[in-house]
Amino acid sequence: MSIYNKILVVADINKDEQPALARAMQLAAQSRSRSKVCFFLSIYDFSYDMTSMLSVDERDAMRRGVIGQREQWMHKVAKPYTEQNQNVDFDVKVVWHNRPYEAIIAETFAGNHDIVIKGTRKHDVLESVIFTPTDWHLLRKCPSPVLLVKNSDWPENASILASVHVGSENDTHLGLNDSMVEQLNSLSERLGAKPYLVNAYPVTPANITIELPEFDPNTYTDAVRGHHLTAMKALRQKHGYDEQQTVVEQGLPEDVIPESATKLNAAMVIVGTTGRTGLSAVFIGNTAEHVIDKINCDVLALKPKGYVSPLDPKTGA
Repeated sequence: MSIYNKILVVADINKDEQPALARAMQLAAQSRSRSKVCFFLSIYDFSYDMTSMLSVDERDAMRRGVIGQREQWMHKVAKPYTEQNQNVDFDVKVVWHNRPYEAIIAETFAGNHDIVIKGTRKHDVLESVIFTPTDWHLLRKCPSPVLLVKNSDWPENASILASVHVGSENDTHLGLNDSMVEQLNSLSERLGAKPYLVNAYPVTPANITIELPEFDPNTYTDAVRGHHLTAMKALRQKHGYDEQQTVVEQGLPEDVIPESATKLNAAMVIVGTTGRTGLSAVFIGNTAEHVIDKINCDVLALKPKGYVSPLDPKTGA
């Protein structure tokens, strides 16, 4: 399956190195058909809109001047990446918008992009990834898959993990599992990585053994593990995976997934996110987001089929 041929890349205005563009061009180079890459930037300066001494036309001219300067800079920093791959229709776009994530999502809809790729901030001392508010908004509201990239270079002998949720019988989770495996297959082939399916199953709640003295925690744990192993077997057989390519571990996903990523030399982890917004995002907390915060590699976040972004222009949001 050929995927991700219309790629929206978010520029990092703070440095010349563009890891997101590097990953986009890498994906484009391995595509079976010609790809389109849009190198995108949203800029805004409050002072340009509040200068009362200037006319509307003068303010517009100043904005166009700033946009033109940014476009020149983007062409310059993109040159090393585009020169290596001629099989790409490359474009640069700069817009004036005071909310970057809204501008990115609007362009995703307008350009019908397959994926949004954006670099993350790396903390050099702790080697951890710091996700910005824009990152979180994109993970929750972007209609297309979002790939957050840490490093320009793809490591040798790398693997890609899909954080599947096999213990659930919920249709949303089941559909996401299949989508994640499909993406895993395609990306592993294009990036030359080994694919793995990883699942975490819950620890027996301690309070149950206190409240129910006759309760046998070992029997319960064995039953839960057995259920997850059976469900994982069904998923891997459905998609033609070997047992050695699956991991089923007891614990919280936010612990099991990062540990597995480190152990298996993962360069990317694929997660499913339900795209919670509003109060549910604040109080309930999305498992995927807890996982993402602890992963020290690229992260690809997928929405369930049928997901409707709150910023979809067709809904009037």
